[in-house]
Amino acid sequence: MTITFVDDSATISTTEYFLASDSTSQTPQTDDCILQCWIDFANMVAGDEYRVRFYEKVNGAGATQRLIEQWSFVGLQARPGWSMPTVLVGHGWEVSVIKIAGTDRSIGWSLRKVT
Repeated sequence: MTITFVDDSATISTTEYFLASDSTSQTPQTDDCILQCWIDFANMVAGDEYRVRFYEKVNGAGATQRLIEQWSFVGLQARPGWSMPTVLVGHGWEVSVIKIAGTDRSIGWSLRKVT
């Protein structure tokens, strides 16, 4: 078993930003792993709204990638550190962040993978 950490940050705007791809262009990830995403929303203030989205191909590598879950964060965060529930992925996954309202903010994240 190997644990891998991919840590980074980006200024998030109204263009969806894909964390594993580290880009506004989505590249579905195909590494089989147990995944947990950690995000730091400490820079948010009143009037900001951000959304985290989790995508995966439901039934195989040739399938269409689907939005599986999404979470919204509004205003100043009482607990700015957030972690996504742990999921088993492998067919074509990705996690993204997008600004819905407010000001562009620098958002830090960590993708933690067990293979």
